[in-house]
Amino acid sequence: SGYVVTKIDKKAKPSKRKGVCGKRVKLCREIAREVCGLSPYERRILDMIKTGGSAADKRVYKFAKKRLGSHKRAIVKREDIKAINAAQRAKAAGL
Repeated sequence: SGYVVTKIDKKAKPSKRKGVCGKRVKLCREIAREVCGLSPYERRILDMIKTGGSAADKRVYKFAKKRLGSHKRAIVKREDIKAINAAQRAKAAGL
């Protein structure tokens, strides 16, 4: 019901892009990580993941949260370091 009109698609606002990593920034971060390696607290997290048993995930999360200040950042960091650990293990298995 009502007057039939053709819908015009609106252009996406730039604010909707907030938080999305661009190609250039991603490349720069990858190079920086390759050159600099892990920071001391990240190395400690990696060590916790390698040696930790059943409760390692929780301990890593609590440690990261204390260092980074928020729940979301801690979880993202934990998954990031887990991915690094997996990559190291895959590289070691490949040799």
